[in-house]
Amino acid sequence: MKRVFSFLLAAAFVFSLSCKSSKTGGSAGVNQLTKKEKEEGWVLLFDGKTSEGWKGNNKDHFPTGWEIVDGTLHCKGSGEGEAGSRDGGDILTTKEFSNFRLKLEWKISPGGNSGIFYLGKEHEGWPIYKTAPEMQVLDNEKHPDARMGKDGNRQAGSLYDLIPAVPQNARPVGEWNEVEIEVFKGSVWHRQNGKTVVEYHLWTDDWNELVKDSKFPGLNPDWANVAKSGVIALQDHGDDVWFRNIKILEQ
Repeated sequence: MKRVFSFLLAAAFVFSLSCKSSKTGGSAGVNQLTKKEKEEGWVLLFDGKTSEGWKGNNKDHFPTGWEIVDGTLHCKGSGEGEAGSRDGGDILTTKEFSNFRLKLEWKISPGGNSGIFYLGKEHEGWPIYKTAPEMQVLDNEKHPDARMGKDGNRQAGSLYDLIPAVPQNARPVGEWNEVEIEVFKGSVWHRQNGKTVVEYHLWTDDWNELVKDSKFPGLNPDWANVAKSGVIALQDHGDDVWFRNIKILEQ
């Protein structure tokens, strides 16, 4: 009898937690929105099943170098870095955004490199990095880029080649990293695994000085003049990388 009572008590406790979770918005499954997120206006950018809302950079289709598998957007590694000859390349949203909060999860392969771009503009013949800031996605342990740049500004979570992520809290290869990029009237925040790791402001004198000392003016002399509205893009750097739970709240 005591065992039955204990079981019923435990079941009641679990049920009460479930009800509480439901009332507060709870947690959602992969590639789903919670009740609270729906009420706030969040929208999924990836449904976990199709490439709807995405296309290749300078392409009219979704490239075969990417696939939808197990609820993820997977960039299939070419083994040739950015020089890969398959039908790949960066993928980008078919819609532009200006002020927003973007959340997603990423997982990188051993020695892998990728990135998340925002406020980007599609330009014929150009990769998206010639027009857009980048939140770095990287295997900090094995990829050489982690040792390059300045003060770790090419490691995961960083504003690539400009501002290092502090603290550097990327999870090991094979584990999912939860990130958020917030843009509001030129102010930008990178958040990684629950911590704000980068904060800066576009179009200021400090911003222009920062960019002047980076690699970007050599790629595009007008790179510092980031657009006020642009696409979100995921980088094909020739390495296996997975993305999921991609959602956005326009502000």
